[in-house]
Order: sequence, then structure tokens, then C-alpha cells
Amino acid sequence: AAATANEVPAALLHAVIRAESRYNADATSPKGAGGLMQLMPDTAREMGVKDVYDPKSNIQGGAKYLKRLLTLFDNDIALAVAAYNAGPQAVLSRGGVIPPFAETQRYVPDVLRQYRRLQGLAVDAPL
Repeated sequence: AAATANEVPAALLHAVIRAESRYNADATSPKGAGGLMQLMPDTAREMGVKDVYDPKSNIQGGAKYLKRLLTLFDNDIALAVAAYNAGPQAVLSRGGVIPPFAETQRYVPDVLRQYRRLQGLAVDAPL
């Protein structure tokens, strides 16, 4: 539902969820991100998510945010994923390239590899 409603490929949502939380709805990062898609408190609020640990709300908010990033970066999935990880300003301030942060440099290829793998499967899990 969230994938369709936000026009984001379900395989991409699955790839981000896998990288962010390994499908642990109770995951919390040291920086304060929470839930399946590891939404930061400000992002969650901005996306209308009241409880980041509610899987449905978290995925809806994460999909909405990912769609915003895809739009911002002209549907460049690598840049949108980099911005999801490091923040849009980190990508924009470098002229639209993947930031040199070690975590982001690992994160983007991991998500893209998983996304490509899932595209070849029938990913019909309701997201």
C-alpha cells in the first residue's frame, strides 16, 4: 500500500528496510532513528508519523520521505538512497554526488545490490 500510494518501487522499500533495520520494527539507532525504516524524529514528524515503532506508519512515512528524495534528485535512486542515509543536504552540498562518508559509501551499494536482486523476484509483500 505504501509503495503504491507513494509511487516508490516495493523492491526499493524492502532494500532500504533491510539495510536500515533488518526488518526489526523495534530497532533504534544510537542517533535516535527508529523503526523499520529508521526514521529520525524530525523526519517522522514531518512525514506525519506519530509512532515510528508502528510498522505500517513507519513504512508509510519512510516511503513518503523516499519519494520526496527521489523527486529532489530527479529519480536518481543512488542519490536518493545516499540522501536517505546521510541527509539531503550532504548530497546537495557536494553538487549531487554520494558523500564520502564511510557509512554512506557502504550503504548505497548495499541497498542498490539488494534492490536489483529483489527486482528479479515477485516482491508482493504488502508495503
